Amino acid sequence: MSYIIKGETGDWEVVIGLEVHAQVTSQAKLFSGASATYGGEANDHVSFIDAGFPGMLPVINAYCVEQAVKTGLGLRAQINKRSVFARKNYFYADLPQGYQISQYELPVVGVGEVVLDMPDGSSAVVGIERLHLEQDAGKSMHDQHPSLSLIDLNRSGVALMEIVSMPDMRSPEQAGAYVRKLRSILRYLGTCDGNMDEGSMRCDVNVSVRRPGEGYRTRCEIKNVNSVRFVMQAIEVEAKRHVEVYEGGGKIMQETRLFDPNKGETRSMRSKEHAHDYRYFPDPDLLPLEFDDAFVARIKATLPELPDDKKARFMDVYGLSPYDASVLVVERERAEYFEAVAKGRDGKKAANWVITNLFGMLNKAGLDVTESPVAADQLGQLIDLIEDGTVSGRLAKEVFEIMWEERKDPAVIVEERGMKQVTDSGAIEAACDEVIAANPEKANDIRNGKEKLIAWFIGQVMKQTQGKANPGAVQEILKKKLLG
Repeated sequence: MSYIIKGETGDWEVVIGLEVHAQVTSQAKLFSGASATYGGEANDHVSFIDAGFPGMLPVINAYCVEQAVKTGLGLRAQINKRSVFARKNYFYADLPQGYQISQYELPVVGVGEVVLDMPDGSSAVVGIERLHLEQDAGKSMHDQHPSLSLIDLNRSGVALMEIVSMPDMRSPEQAGAYVRKLRSILRYLGTCDGNMDEGSMRCDVNVSVRRPGEGYRTRCEIKNVNSVRFVMQAIEVEAKRHVEVYEGGGKIMQETRLFDPNKGETRSMRSKEHAHDYRYFPDPDLLPLEFDDAFVARIKATLPELPDDKKARFMDVYGLSPYDASVLVVERERAEYFEAVAKGRDGKKAANWVITNLFGMLNKAGLDVTESPVAADQLGQLIDLIEDGTVSGRLAKEVFEIMWEERKDPAVIVEERGMKQVTDSGAIEAACDEVIAANPEKANDIRNGKEKLIAWFIGQVMKQTQGKANPGAVQEILKKKLLG
């Protein structure tokens, strides 16, 4: 599924790789006991280590290491039982140490993969090159004072997992699907909350273009993109810029750029540094990380059922389509809600009600499934009322809307409002007779071959009975009366 740009000199293919910085779910920072909680007053969650005071020694947070290994296992990646922390030297005002403790040549996690489910039903595999642990920098704030930039070090030292993909993506849609799938996996694992609006998951987007089939050309990196939509927009904008430069006879320089979503453009930030510019060397204050097979096995035993496995099970056990199963497993809470509704019921009908009716209402209200006014057991009860003939499918939709507003069980609503389906054949037959008698010309048209008009008569009978008549019974009686 390549994203081909039609240039004046021919077709261009976009090549995309992503570096995702995911904040580790942990109470404390990577090398200090300071709180890693989001928010709080500026510089409220800062230890002497985070502030870069001389003589302060980092101490590794073992839980963050476990979280990184757990993530690697969730990405079906190689776990390196020996990894080394290094100092990455550069100057920023919000990096008080003058270096970042990261991992370079020997990361904790090696090669893995992520399988993408695309909207058209196809799938794609994106390779993971590595996952390494590193500490976050602080935050520079340029809008708090008319002439000064202020520094908040609350984020300084927070544990990050940098997940680096292979340059395997070929369209903005694939990149968007990759970020969504990666976020889903991290949330299932509980290793990162994936809240891009809070900065706990951010992307550096590497973009280049080439003629289809040729080797890679020079790439540019777009820093700190904080939403899936902006990732996709930034790729589209940057890829078109590359094409315009090449077709104008220019040369793309390897550089770091920023994306401005308001102007719909990227702009140069700095020339792209190479590894030797950072003067990496092993951190002298930290021993290499070493663990054995038993350590990895213990963490592996705690893994939940992940989205791909859950999707396969939903298709197998409930007979769901690949698309429906994919929609339901995006979030762990969604999948759990569906399974509670589907328990002991028809899985396809349960999925249809959850995806079409419930998710539709949730999206409109801007709510998460955990905030649903309709509980899973209540939606299951409504499906039961349809199955036993108490309400028709049409009436059930009305009942569902009332359930949403009034937060009552469906049986109570049906009883209070007299919404039980009419199954009495005598009552339905009387309603059919009335409609036929009121529309003799249309009745004759049906008898003369216009059988499609039966649907109109069914609608009129349903209207006359306020939607309470059993539609199947209405159709059967009308056919007997009008077609013999």
